[in-house]
Amino acid sequence: MIEVRRAGPGDGDVLGEIHATAWEMAYAPFFDAEFAARGIRSRRTRWHARIEQRAGTILLAEEDGRPLALSVHAPSRTRPGLAEIHSFYSHPDSWGSGIATALMTGTLQLLRDDGFHRVHLWTLRDTPRSRRFYTKCGFAESGATRLFDFGDGNPLEQVEYEGSC
Repeated sequence: MIEVRRAGPGDGDVLGEIHATAWEMAYAPFFDAEFAARGIRSRRTRWHARIEQRAGTILLAEEDGRPLALSVHAPSRTRPGLAEIHSFYSHPDSWGSGIATALMTGTLQLLRDDGFHRVHLWTLRDTPRSRRFYTKCGFAESGATRLFDFGDGNPLEQVEYEGSC
């Protein structure tokens, strides 16, 4: 059974584990080993502060009580009237299980409930798994691209996806 719920103050560690493990599998190969290791450590510990700051809505998806996926969304800072999904990660143990699809469905429903009709997000150009997932969920490339520096001075190209809520 899959449940999607808002993350709470006690969820910082599980959010960190999901984020760090997924990021390590999908993103760490783009960086040198030392920078990637720092990034993984940072992702394990930053979620307590993010929950406390309430900068966006954080959702957590659990399957049979095990937290396996997270999303973060807020009104877009760059596209007035749209929402933006800032983070969307599922633990590699859950890839292909349907939990990410359930989380996206829950995220889009909550956005609709909050009055949004459109949503956008950014993902790395060279992450085919995430790009296939967003397309499967009804998103399409907007045509916009940007360079994003994760902090190592080596900007990577991101593509924007847009979809309906």
